[in-house]
Amino acid sequence: MPREGLLPAMPRAKGIVNSGLIPSLVRKLHREEESIQEILLDTLAACLQEDATEALNSRVVPFLKEKLLSPNEIIRCKAARTLIAHPSGGQEAVIPILVHLLRDPVEEVQANAAGALMYATVTTEGKYAALDAEAIHPLLGLLVSSLQKARLNAIKALTMLAEAPEGRKILKAHVHTFRVLEAEPGEAVQRAAEVAIKVIEWKP
Repeated sequence: MPREGLLPAMPRAKGIVNSGLIPSLVRKLHREEESIQEILLDTLAACLQEDATEALNSRVVPFLKEKLLSPNEIIRCKAARTLIAHPSGGQEAVIPILVHLLRDPVEEVQANAAGALMYATVTTEGKYAALDAEAIHPLLGLLVSSLQKARLNAIKALTMLAEAPEGRKILKAHVHTFRVLEAEPGEAVQRAAEVAIKVIEWKP
């Protein structure tokens, strides 16, 4: 099943992975013009859903980090979306950039950055890197986004941060916001808000 915020896997993704072409795709991100970079990022996202091993071996994260800083909003958006497909681990270096992108002028970029943070904060290291980068307040800001995907990704990322005592302490003052989201028409958002409240209110 595709990860949140991604397009369905491309039919040829499996063939690309099996042919060992991922390292070549990653290297091309440096050299190709932007229209080709967009296609490469879409392809990499689909390939990562099939198998992330080769991408990890190709050090894809530093290349994606560079694309997250692109002045081209489509490149930023697709780079963040590709990180959603990337397994947790090794992403701590891009967390400050992802937090910065939570305030991007483009809502789709914000939504994908929140989605990437959701996966990057699965690990303890990721949680504390996000807390150090002060991710909580911009994520809270996305809870009123006009994009359901942004709201959903933000709730899930905040739930991850609430698993850390420091994050839980900050978020206790915002439980009412999640209770409002429990009444939202979208079932996915309702369920995510319910889980978030349980994690925030959990007592050891």
